[in-house]
Amino acid sequence: MAVAAEGDAVPLLDRPVRRLVGDRTAKELEKLGVRTVEDALLHLPRRYVVPGELTDMRSLTVGEDVTVMARVAGVSLRRTQRGTALLHVTITDGVREMLLAFFARTTKVLEHHQRRLAVGRVGVFGGRVRAYRGAYELTHPDYQVIGVDVDDEAAALDRSSRPMPFYPASSALPTWRVRKAVATVLGAVRPEDVLDPVPQELRAARGLADRYSTLRELHDPADEGQYHRGRDRMRYEEAFVLQAALARRRRAVAQQEAVARPGAPDAASGLLAAFDLRLPFTLTAGQAEVGEAIARDLAQPRPMQRLLQGEVGSGKTLVALRAMLQVVDSGGQAALLAPTEVLAAQHTRTLRSLLGPLAEDGLLGAADAATRVTLLTGSLGAAARREALLDVASGRAGIVVGTHALLGPKVQFADLGLVVVDEQHRFGVEQRDALRTRADGPTPHLLVMTATPIPRTVAMTVFGDLETSTLTEVPAGRPGVTTHVVPADNHAWLERTWRRVREEVDAGHRVYVVCPRISADDDAGDEGTDAADLVTDVAGLRWEESRTPASADPTATDREFLRLMTAEGFVPPPDEPRPLRAVLDVAQELRGHPALAGVPIGILHGRLGAAEKDDTMARFAGGEVPVLVSTTVVEVGVDVPEATVMVVMDADRFGLSQLHQLRGRVGRGSDPGLCLLVSSAAPGTAAAARTEVLASTTDGFRLADADLRLRREGDVLGASQSGRGSSLRLLRVLEDADLIATARQDALELVEADPSLARWPALRRAIDRWLGPDREEFLERS
Repeated sequence: MAVAAEGDAVPLLDRPVRRLVGDRTAKELEKLGVRTVEDALLHLPRRYVVPGELTDMRSLTVGEDVTVMARVAGVSLRRTQRGTALLHVTITDGVREMLLAFFARTTKVLEHHQRRLAVGRVGVFGGRVRAYRGAYELTHPDYQVIGVDVDDEAAALDRSSRPMPFYPASSALPTWRVRKAVATVLGAVRPEDVLDPVPQELRAARGLADRYSTLRELHDPADEGQYHRGRDRMRYEEAFVLQAALARRRRAVAQQEAVARPGAPDAASGLLAAFDLRLPFTLTAGQAEVGEAIARDLAQPRPMQRLLQGEVGSGKTLVALRAMLQVVDSGGQAALLAPTEVLAAQHTRTLRSLLGPLAEDGLLGAADAATRVTLLTGSLGAAARREALLDVASGRAGIVVGTHALLGPKVQFADLGLVVVDEQHRFGVEQRDALRTRADGPTPHLLVMTATPIPRTVAMTVFGDLETSTLTEVPAGRPGVTTHVVPADNHAWLERTWRRVREEVDAGHRVYVVCPRISADDDAGDEGTDAADLVTDVAGLRWEESRTPASADPTATDREFLRLMTAEGFVPPPDEPRPLRAVLDVAQELRGHPALAGVPIGILHGRLGAAEKDDTMARFAGGEVPVLVSTTVVEVGVDVPEATVMVVMDADRFGLSQLHQLRGRVGRGSDPGLCLLVSSAAPGTAAAARTEVLASTTDGFRLADADLRLRREGDVLGASQSGRGSSLRLLRVLEDADLIATARQDALELVEADPSLARWPALRRAIDRWLGPDREEFLERS
């Protein structure tokens, strides 16, 4: 589509928002990620409430920060027996009721609230849900009364008839104050100030409004139709900008030169052919098909960019090894980048085991065409590191396995031909590219592997710069894994869990017990652990000045305020969330458990040295230590065929894909696997849903869809290294598949016609804003 060029950027959008809203509001907005005028314009409402629509209180839970619209049903101002003034306001959604509680030393302080919160009025109330005598309560909520908190009567009537936007907010800056700040910014912006990344001809072809009009309708819609149209328009913009960035990236790499790596001149005598003859099994149809596609890519003089995804245990490592051997046969080297030292060491052992004499170059008994597999991690001793660096620099090591240590400036490859990135969700693009651009001369080929299957639209959205290959078959002979949820508060079930562990040990099998923490004194997290999945925020009571009128007693302390409320029957939340199980504590408990008497129990976590980790894994694999209590360092890639049971403590605190990976560590041999998810999640919660979904299926593709639906879709992209959020705002990668496909095609055509986007400065600016100030490589994968 021929599109005319547009004008250059106007700097107003980059000005600090504090110039318009003041320092105090700007400080709170910054905590929400809003720093500039454009940030404020793009801080879009997360939902809308139409006139007359009250919040369904069935959806509320204790401890949750909420903003609800409700009608005042009753007001009671009195003194307690201790002399404290208490204003109780009852609000309702028409069926259920909720209390608002305001405390003060004198009733005069509370009369301000009593006058505003008259029976029958509708308001928006924000605060944290508490438990009070079996009912829900908001204590000293911030609020706004509809039709009252506007001076002009006509404006109040108009405001009360329009949909009300609810913004991402905070306790210090509630939604209506965010709305006021955004309105101030919007009032200072002219149409020509708002740069539109979607070219006018594309807007016309797709029936989309311009960006300025869209933002006005999203922030202040006259009716439901306006904000629905505005959301559709901004979803397209999100998809278009992202796809344009990926298209530019893909085209730029395709223009680079690469060395063709077709394999040995005599295919029958090469390392790959010798390896295939060693295999005690036949490749699955999927492995053979994907392998042929990769082989064709490697034989081209342009860099391969391929994503290899597959079910847990589908043989991705074998496919990657065959690709690496083709490169070695062509005279080059291959690097395998793993996210943790445990996984890097495991890969090294696996590759050496698969290759046998073919990996023993320089040793007695090595095969004629042998190469060397070298491990390079940050914890290697000085002598071992020097030897590894020499192997890499001399080209003696055809295959190099490592962690981020491979990215170090002292690592020099003789002829790097292929980079394999394992568990891509642990690496940003800038990390994988750092290794590719380290090579002097032509760009190495790239093969990215994901831990679990991902939905097609996620692949298109997140990995749009890569060709995608998928392995759906699991090698024959795998007996499968059964999954059960074990209630953490059911003593009988827990006792049966440990008896089952003993039965597996007595049968000669191995058992993993995974915990989210190393010790009781630690925050959640370790190598490979997503702390966002593990930490529950249960804040204590705070006296918020912003939640009281100016005349309220400012000398009241948190402690006295809590005492006054406790005297009235208020039940505060616990000071700390329920402690998560820790490796050191659980290992100690199991060593003293009658069911496991005499059973050696090992521990593994990220703080152990590399040698100790390797020794622990070797003893576990060999059966000397049949029970391993570990953090999630065993989440991916660890392969012990004798392991048959995976017990996950606090399973409700892990993400669904992470649980699927943990489950994939067992049942990898000839014996069936068992995964026991110890959970304390309440029925009906998202955490309970995760464990229930996992127990219901082993289909990784179904779980990938479920995982995306259960968590915020904006997390698909992660966050950029530049510090700017690159999460999706409105785009839904599952529901908006057709929209993404359309935007992808539009972006491809635009980039093909103008790769530098010289004619489209607004689009170029939007890409820079999303993906960082300097490079598109800052885009992170999640």
